[in-house]
Amino acid sequence: MNVRSELLATLAAAEGSYISGAALADKLGVSRNAVWKAVRALEADGFSITSVTSKGYKLNEDNNKLSAALILPLLKTKELGRTLNVYDTVESTNNITKELDSNSAPNGTTTVADQQTAGRGRIGRSFVSPSGSGLYMSTLVRPKFSLEYAPMITAAAACAAAEAVEHLCGENVMIKWVNDLYMNGKKICGILTEASFGLEMRTLDCAVIGIGINVRSVKDIFDEELLKTASSIEDETGKIINRNKLCAEVLNRLENYMGRIENRTFIEEYRRREYLTGNMVTANIGNKTIVGEALGIDDNANLIVCTPDGEKIHLNSGEASLCRIVR
Repeated sequence: MNVRSELLATLAAAEGSYISGAALADKLGVSRNAVWKAVRALEADGFSITSVTSKGYKLNEDNNKLSAALILPLLKTKELGRTLNVYDTVESTNNITKELDSNSAPNGTTTVADQQTAGRGRIGRSFVSPSGSGLYMSTLVRPKFSLEYAPMITAAAACAAAEAVEHLCGENVMIKWVNDLYMNGKKICGILTEASFGLEMRTLDCAVIGIGINVRSVKDIFDEELLKTASSIEDETGKIINRNKLCAEVLNRLENYMGRIENRTFIEEYRRREYLTGNMVTANIGNKTIVGEALGIDDNANLIVCTPDGEKIHLNSGEASLCRIVR
């Protein structure tokens, strides 16, 4: 780490307490003037730091700059996020992560960005990803379980992200099957999982889990049409969540939930949060649209829909391209 990164990590570890310039200089093995210059450089880079004579420096809670130096100390994982790359702007965090050398990138390698210029959702949809307002992250996982469990990765990731958001804002988060998080009836998060299979589709080599969460207010950013269905944590709760903390919370919980896929113990949590259950829905399956009541989630994280003639259909995310509540 260079002086700036070490200084940032040290201030973050202080959790809002002041550290004197002398103490920082001693810890980092540099002069007090070097500390002062590093602080000014961090401020110029967008970090919010308060300086008070006789007290020293502290990293403000309202800091909105994403940084590996601020995320890594908060991780409780063994592997997820331990290899971490943070960017200001990328086309797509999923694309960057997918392009990593499949043989050398370790399990848990994570890409985080402040902004995406070509963010993607399921079936080719775009995911609006403006600077300063969201958390856009993709994690490479190398599951040891068999191929049959692969379709449940997205559902497990949705539980992890929902739990992380709820932990930090204290408000209820629902999951709209299969990959969206909702607050107060509006989407605040989308998840895109892209898998790489082995020869003859018999094994799951790896999967890239992309998670995009609208954190800060988007009222003045999203267009009128998008605001009818999408929102953010701040807009729905009035609370401003630290994006670095949120990133760490997602990774901490994601590692836990990935370990619960084979025994399916995460399914009850998914069912508890599922947004469509009990509603009349429409679902697109290829060129066919079905209408029915969403009865719940089966043990494979499929949505069970009962049609008007009594037929129960178990929809998997591979075949149902769009599922909406009938208004």
